[in-house]
Amino acid sequence: MTTPGEPSRSPLGHVSNAPTRPHSGGRAPDELDLTDLYGTASTGAGEDAGGPALDEKLRQAYFWVTNHAIISPHYDVEFDDGPSRRIRLGDSGGELVLPSGQSYSSFVLMPLLTFMVRGRCLLVGGPGRGKTASSLLMGVLAGYTPREMRRAMQHGHPQLTVSDLFGTPLPRDLVEAEKLSDVDVAWRSWLGMRVKIVDEYNRIPTRTQSALLTVLADGYVESFDQVYETGRSAWYLTANDDAGGGTYQVIDALRDRIDVVVAALPFNNRFLPALVAREERRVRPEDVVPESIVFSEAEHDRLHREVLAVPLPRRVLRRVEHFAGQFEYLERAGRQFEYRTKDTARLAGVDPHLVQQDDTGRDPRSDVGTQTTAGLSVRALQSIVLYAKAMAYFRGDTEVAVEHVRAVLPFVLWQKLPVDHEARAFDAPGGAELRTDRVSWLRAMFDTTCRLYDADGLDADDPVGAALDLFDRGLDGLSASDVRTRLTDVERVLEDVASQRKLYGHLYDDVLALKYLHQRYTNYLAWLRWSG
Repeated sequence: MTTPGEPSRSPLGHVSNAPTRPHSGGRAPDELDLTDLYGTASTGAGEDAGGPALDEKLRQAYFWVTNHAIISPHYDVEFDDGPSRRIRLGDSGGELVLPSGQSYSSFVLMPLLTFMVRGRCLLVGGPGRGKTASSLLMGVLAGYTPREMRRAMQHGHPQLTVSDLFGTPLPRDLVEAEKLSDVDVAWRSWLGMRVKIVDEYNRIPTRTQSALLTVLADGYVESFDQVYETGRSAWYLTANDDAGGGTYQVIDALRDRIDVVVAALPFNNRFLPALVAREERRVRPEDVVPESIVFSEAEHDRLHREVLAVPLPRRVLRRVEHFAGQFEYLERAGRQFEYRTKDTARLAGVDPHLVQQDDTGRDPRSDVGTQTTAGLSVRALQSIVLYAKAMAYFRGDTEVAVEHVRAVLPFVLWQKLPVDHEARAFDAPGGAELRTDRVSWLRAMFDTTCRLYDADGLDADDPVGAALDLFDRGLDGLSASDVRTRLTDVERVLEDVASQRKLYGHLYDDVLALKYLHQRYTNYLAWLRWSG
């Protein structure tokens, strides 16, 4: 197998027969699941023909794209299978990591994970960086021809209307129809495709953006009382600038629907021979994608189901909870405890940074919540979980691990967690570059919270988690004495939190969870008295 960007000595359509990850712990051939027992799911064309498992096929597709199609020799999604060599370079001592495990280029991997889960991916970067080409390749992997994908691609421009994007009513019906439901709409064919591309989406007028939001978020289009169901699709949007540039400002609701953001890194000029060879052969990579890495509709459906079925262990989810709980708490934003959040300040028109300046006594390096001006939405948490499952599946692992979450988290939260550029943490040694390096900043915060999680021993000693687990067993059969005992236990845990004096974001979530338990037990105790 050639390295990315290296002129291939084999035909462009060649796919190596060597296993892409020989030691991956994928699903055993004789392992059964419910779909095997009931026979409700298609096994997919590749499996019927004795082809590779879908995770192996995905890795073959990834390596074909990086070796032959997109010249991206950047292994920025790193995995370790033991100690990795680290080399300091330059006056600033920049650290170059030589990963000991199979690592990947985010610019190819994130669009491929989006293809797997039928998510929404935004590719950003300067012109000519391969954003559109990478998106087009995902459509070819779904079984569409390059011609079909080019014709279906939507190009953002200031004159783009809703009718241009989705379709127009038939003129005869407009004249003859007595009511709106009699008007037939000639829908655009791209709406029914499993892969959709919107090029330069930040050049689309605001009104048309709102219409695009409906189809992207809810999977349907409505016009003249006619509804077109588009189904689940993999979306690829491109922009030359995601920091407010473009003809129109992208509406917040549309930005929030994007699952991952990935930047196109600069071209490495040492790989210019590969570019010259491609031009001399006059062959476009999307025109010679090997049939063996193309996914049928049945395989695409099964792929999505299998990704969703990847187990997420409680110990891993607990670290995600601990990380996500760091950001919303803002101690001086409200008087009532529930309203001490950054959202309260923002809705009041007050900059959360100004309120955070009054919070003293916390270590800015460990209190990562001081580095943002907002918390995480439910949609962001769902995207983290979904892409972590996709990452585990892609690597052939049987369940989600912390390393999978760490790999995808920066790209999911790229535009969902706004940075406070004036935070004190960036004034610390080595912190200045994190103001501009969004991926490293997000990953550093996750690493910090994982270290704090380990230091607090929360895997072994989590009284709030234990109280929630006890409650989840149900209340049936509990006596009034048992309920009073549990109420006392909840209050004791709250007193332990209060004794720590300083309250951090994850403890704010714990406190509100304990109040929730206290209220549920109080209500049940009142019911026992009434029924008694």
